[in-house]
Amino acid sequence: MKKQVLFVHCGGTQGPNCGSRDLVDYLKDELGVSYDVLYPQMPDPDNPQYALWKHTLQQALHYVDDNIILVGHSLGGSVLLKFLSEEISEKNIAGLFLIAPPFFSAATWQVDDFIMQDCLFQRLQQVEHIFLYHSRDDEVVPVAHQVLYSDKLPTAAVRELADGGHLFTSGIVDLVDDIKTLHIPETHITFLNPQLN
Repeated sequence: MKKQVLFVHCGGTQGPNCGSRDLVDYLKDELGVSYDVLYPQMPDPDNPQYALWKHTLQQALHYVDDNIILVGHSLGGSVLLKFLSEEISEKNIAGLFLIAPPFFSAATWQVDDFIMQDCLFQRLQQVEHIFLYHSRDDEVVPVAHQVLYSDKLPTAAVRELADGGHLFTSGIVDLVDDIKTLHIPETHITFLNPQLN
C-alpha cells in the first residue's frame, strides 16, 4: 500500500547531477518506502514542445492510481499547470507541488507553447492543495515569477526559500514535510508502466 508521486522534470539534460535528477533522488530517499516516486522521461527536454510533453503526461496519468500527488520542477511545473487548466483530469489530485516554475506570458517569458490564458487559472480550483516553492537565489527563474503565480493562485501555500538555487540539488525539506502532511488514502498499485520509473 503506497502513495504515488508523479514528478515532471525540468527542461534540459536529465541524469546524475543534471536537471531534476538529484531532486528526484532526494525525494525518493526522504519520502521512504510509503511512497512510489514516478519519474517519466519527457521527450526532447533540450527542445521541449508542449504537445509532446502533454502526451507523455497523459500516458503517465493513465497508469497511476487515484489521489495522485503531482510534483513539477521548473518547466515541469509550468506544464502541469497548463495541462490541469486545459484538461479534465480523470484522476483525483491529492496535491500539486510546483518548484520554481517559470511564469510564461507576454510580459515575462514569451514562449507561446507554454503560455496560459488568465481565465484558465480558474479551472485549477479542481485542485484543493497547491504549493509553490522558489528560492531567492534562483539563477534561472527569478523569484518574482512566484509572486505572479501566487497572485493567480490565491489559495496556494507559498514557500519562499533562502537558498537552493534553481535545481535544489540538496533537496527541499519543506517539500517533503508538505507532502507527508497530505491526508490521503493509501492505494495498492495493481499495474505500473516501467517507463514511469
